[in-house]
Amino acid sequence: MSTQNIILLCFILYTALLFFVMWLTSRRASGNDAFFRAGRKSPWFVVAYGMLGASLSGVTFMSVPGGVYYGAFTYMPLVFGYVIGYFVIAFLLLPLYYRLNLTSIYSYLDQRFGRNSEKTGAIFFILSRLLGSALRMYLVVFVLYELVFRSWGIPFWIPAVVFIALILLYTFKGGLKTVVWTDTLQTTFLLLAAAATVIVILKNLNISIPELLSASAADGYTRVWETDINHPKYYWKQIISGAFITITMTGLDQDMMQKNLTCKTLRDAQKNVITSSFLFVVVNLLFLTLGAGLIYYASQTGLELPVGSDGRVLGDKIYPMIAQSMGGFTLVCFILGMVAAGYSSADGTLTALTTTFCYDFLHFDKRINLDEQHQVRYRKMVHVGFAMLYLLVIIAFRPFHNDSLINILFDVAGYTYGPLLGLYAFGLFTKWSVRDRWVPVVAIVCPILCYLLKIYSVQLFGGYQLGFELLLINGLLTFLGLVIIRKRPEGSQLG
Repeated sequence: MSTQNIILLCFILYTALLFFVMWLTSRRASGNDAFFRAGRKSPWFVVAYGMLGASLSGVTFMSVPGGVYYGAFTYMPLVFGYVIGYFVIAFLLLPLYYRLNLTSIYSYLDQRFGRNSEKTGAIFFILSRLLGSALRMYLVVFVLYELVFRSWGIPFWIPAVVFIALILLYTFKGGLKTVVWTDTLQTTFLLLAAAATVIVILKNLNISIPELLSASAADGYTRVWETDINHPKYYWKQIISGAFITITMTGLDQDMMQKNLTCKTLRDAQKNVITSSFLFVVVNLLFLTLGAGLIYYASQTGLELPVGSDGRVLGDKIYPMIAQSMGGFTLVCFILGMVAAGYSSADGTLTALTTTFCYDFLHFDKRINLDEQHQVRYRKMVHVGFAMLYLLVIIAFRPFHNDSLINILFDVAGYTYGPLLGLYAFGLFTKWSVRDRWVPVVAIVCPILCYLLKIYSVQLFGGYQLGFELLLINGLLTFLGLVIIRKRPEGSQLG
């Protein structure tokens, strides 16, 4: 059987398995409660395990191993920062969300500041997730296109349409109730693919994990701590940035929090988040070890790593190229992991985008004149609409893919999640209210200022390069902007 046929068969079989899980979970799902909240009956350990796949996605699956070539293990301090962020989520944000019984977490901004603030938070989430998740999905479609469809003369947009259509179909009825369980399936295949590839590398080279890491260390590929303060990956900068990335991209993100809010109790949700944080460290070590293994395997077998037109090694293509060269078993593992990553990148996000629009713009929780039947009809229309936007972003990004996507994603997050960080920090740590009509202006101006700071950071700060900490700066500027437009305290405030 040809390589293309093996890949296509893997894709079809995995998709069939996913639809079987969808059928099991959605056959008793009825109405919006199952779609938006999964009936708040999800076991916490299922959510914790599934969140790994949702957090990892195709970016971790391909960009983190590929990123070892230029960045060694300097990604790990960022991961250590993630653990700090998860504890903040567990003991600061989750109690707030459960106390207010929220479905969309941006409803808090309406209660705290006003309708414009709620819409501002929702819009920035939609921008963040639509761009971020679509780019994650793009990476998977891109690899499938390169390995299968390109040689058949099929244009790029066709596999993109197929992927989005399938995700739309299996989330259309069950929504979050389906996603919570399909995420566990996707996490399993992601981890099995990475572990199996490492085992095959060790077997083919007849070495152990310690020997692999020792050889990689000699070549400089296991360095964890970047001590140059002017470097974008300076370790303290990474740790602090990792904490705030998690607080914003998980704790202030409807996609991730909506899954947590399906747990039966606050205590269950907290156990879920804390467990996820420590598992995340182990899993990222696995993917970095995979990256070191891939590079070492290439050096020992004489394989040339993929390079772009500028002569730079293309990190995102290292894993697919080597997996393809190592034989059928490794290729099957890679394809199954990649397809799982693609689905996990988009299913929960598509559901969360639908939830945000329905609650923060259509106000399902406040319109007493909108019965369940009409709500379901509107929800389905919104769901299809966001699927179409997803597709447009994936297709539009095709000409611009020339860097490791993990760097692009964190750059995007720095601009789009910063205003959310500032809004929630101001709401939680002050008693001031604000002039609600000016909140959108502050939220737009601050990312623009951050963009200018990043462009001129070397000139302005004596060679210092802004990295992931741009998110923190953006949040701080938003906080200061809200101070400027504050009003005097008017009685007790939420938060």
